[in-house]
Amino acid sequence: MATYQLSYTDVNRDVLRILRRPGWPYFALLAILILFVSWGAFAWVVQIQRGMGVAGINHPVFWGVYITNFVFWVGIAHSGTLISAILFLLRARWRTAVFRTAEAMTVFAIMTAGLYPLIHLGRVWKFYWLIPYPNQRELWINFRSPLTWDVLAVLTYFIVSSLFLYVGLLPDIKAAHDAVRGWRRRIYGILSLGWRGTVRQWKHFSTAYLFLAALATPLVVSVHSIVSWDFAMSVVPGWHSTIFAPYFVAGAIHSGLAMVLTLLIPIRKMFRMEHYITTDHFENLAKLIVVTGWIMTYAYVTEFLIAWYSANTFEQSIFIYRALGDYAVAFWIMILFNSVIPLFFLIRPLRRNLVTLMVISLMINVGMWFERFVIIVGSLSHEFLPYDWGFYRPTWVEIGISLGSLAWFLMWLLLFLKFFPAVAIAEVKETLLSPAKEH
Repeated sequence: MATYQLSYTDVNRDVLRILRRPGWPYFALLAILILFVSWGAFAWVVQIQRGMGVAGINHPVFWGVYITNFVFWVGIAHSGTLISAILFLLRARWRTAVFRTAEAMTVFAIMTAGLYPLIHLGRVWKFYWLIPYPNQRELWINFRSPLTWDVLAVLTYFIVSSLFLYVGLLPDIKAAHDAVRGWRRRIYGILSLGWRGTVRQWKHFSTAYLFLAALATPLVVSVHSIVSWDFAMSVVPGWHSTIFAPYFVAGAIHSGLAMVLTLLIPIRKMFRMEHYITTDHFENLAKLIVVTGWIMTYAYVTEFLIAWYSANTFEQSIFIYRALGDYAVAFWIMILFNSVIPLFFLIRPLRRNLVTLMVISLMINVGMWFERFVIIVGSLSHEFLPYDWGFYRPTWVEIGISLGSLAWFLMWLLLFLKFFPAVAIAEVKETLLSPAKEH
């Protein structure tokens, strides 16, 4: 890292500089995102008024783009905390530049994913029926419903990941409190919970952060396994597989690493954080992407081998259909972008080039979305009986809601970056092997 020449004052000044009043490009970008969010909200209102018929969902594809987006955003959310927690438990010093973005990405991605069970529900005003609570109707939810599993999983994970992010922010919120004036100073004072940086507070902080990291790691694996069981517990060809739990967790990490790269590169440029988010950090993330890409390739090959070895006509038919049928383009995009393209990171100059990193990370994000699309739509449209086969095509309502949800995610991230430090000040200072003298 190049940060060894920096002083503690430099770190505070550079990181907290981001919190100053932004210029017009920031407000222009925020306005564009709000416009897309409004368009997505309009499309959702149209769906509520006219019914689910305005979406392309129909027999036999009763899960379409909405559930594809749900699984995609849940994967992004889980990977953020998993990356941060695992790197912390392994004491990886280079995590200081990437973990804050990963943790914030987690919270906002789970907020985005949580919209889709409500959108797919249709009658969104009945959402509370999914929550188990004593009621005058003496009715309980159907615990065998995947919709119920998802609600409980999303709520649990949102609470833990929010606590993980907030606890890690406490020292930096206090630093922001000391650097600003006016109403923001009062708000930071409340949010810092009386943090003074005493030895006793640091001891309790370290214990709490370690506990949450240790809790978040198995929770991520279990929660994303629950999401995979939405499919694996059914008898639909291509879904009824024991490999789905580790397969989904590996996919979440793969897409999450790519999303962290996609977000960090423009953040580094916009906020002039070159001294803190270095090319070495990007190279380490690229190396991890190569590893997760190999794991995804192994999972793809294993799926085909299981179908072949099972001698089950329906299983074999669905995998042939994925590769050669109506959604073959989506399938080969998935293979190319998730398994082949990441191998370019084996070439050192490419994984240290920001343009190449950005392009490949975007391609992986696209590939991981198409993976979920192939799994969901490819299996439902080609089940057991040829009479029940069908073709799914998303409508403008689904596309509008999908783009609106992406803007929703980016909007919250953009607001976060202007109100909270994007890089952990306290942990960056710990990595300064020989801090420069104060100016």
